[in-house]
Amino acid sequence: MRMIHTSDWHLGRLFHGIHMTEDQAYVLDQFTDLVRDIRPDVIMVSGDIFDRAVPPTEAVNLLDDVISKILIDYQVPIIMIAGNHDSPDRLGFGYRLMQGKGLHMIGKLNMEVEPVVIHDQHGPVFFHALPYVEPAVVRDKLKDDQIHVHDDSMGKLLQHLKNTINTQQRNVLLAHAFVAGGEESESERPLSVGGSGAVNASYFKDFDYVALGHLHRPQKVGNENVRYSGSLMKYSFSEAEHRKQVAVIEMDATGKINLEPVELRPRRDLRCLEGYLEEILKGPRNGESREDYLMVTLKDEGALLDPMGKLRKVYPNVLHIERPQILTGSEQVKLEGNFRKMREIDLFSSFLKQVTGQEITESQTKIFGEIINQHYSMMRGD
Repeated sequence: MRMIHTSDWHLGRLFHGIHMTEDQAYVLDQFTDLVRDIRPDVIMVSGDIFDRAVPPTEAVNLLDDVISKILIDYQVPIIMIAGNHDSPDRLGFGYRLMQGKGLHMIGKLNMEVEPVVIHDQHGPVFFHALPYVEPAVVRDKLKDDQIHVHDDSMGKLLQHLKNTINTQQRNVLLAHAFVAGGEESESERPLSVGGSGAVNASYFKDFDYVALGHLHRPQKVGNENVRYSGSLMKYSFSEAEHRKQVAVIEMDATGKINLEPVELRPRRDLRCLEGYLEEILKGPRNGESREDYLMVTLKDEGALLDPMGKLRKVYPNVLHIERPQILTGSEQVKLEGNFRKMREIDLFSSFLKQVTGQEITESQTKIFGEIINQHYSMMRGD
């Protein structure tokens, strides 16, 4: 069985005010070329297809183009699940109609849904799909008042699935979750604020391969067969050193896998530059493109006249400038911390302490977490 695992496309993404749809289309052209060349038995997309619950029209059209080419031109089935950025209802629209064409789009959690079965020369492979859901939804579905956090949800859902899994056959799981031990990036929206969003990797022992979505760095978590494919593109400057890829997986008759990463190259890379303004204005080195998206960290200590304007004459896609040192009167002050990488709760705690002089309480943390989680739920259309 030959499979492609990808996730976290985030179609319709805005990055520092730049619409990324053309850049995403450039990478997805490479993806569909790969599908054409290797003709896999199935493609797995593990959530966050869109960047928000109500995606822009151009993002919907791009997904339609990609899916149509894969299903009609190459006749390769696709299994997609909703992530925490997607609207389950919108993503799952027309599921029964599209299923007959080879598109298995699972938006909402359905406890009675049957696995997708795909055959190869060795027999069937069972694909089980768990879209992203809040713990409260799982608590209601299972009528279990003991479910409060994501770890509870995943454990109970997989326990429910276990009753229907034939471990003598080959089984694959698609899920969108933060598995404990995974390395996070700046661009991922936290699954839980004021509580734990992590789930235990030991829950996945009954599956021959686990195709995870949510974390943007390609990585394994625990076993070789529990993997994040990573995001389609770099979506934050913390990912500048990532090598974005999809995973091409070969599964033998016993369920043993062999994985080959295939790198996807962007139209414009996302890079970080650091140095003095005069040095940086000399232009790119080592074959680097002046068209790349850049964050520039300037080491200059004094006042600078229009550094962004000067930089954009050499690098037209400079998106952000940082100056680790600033001047306050005649006294130099070193900025502490990287506020761009702080979680919402940490930013709020810092703000509260500056305004009131007091540390945030446990009760305030809980209330703040509930408000943020409710905000994210509304964005998804839950």
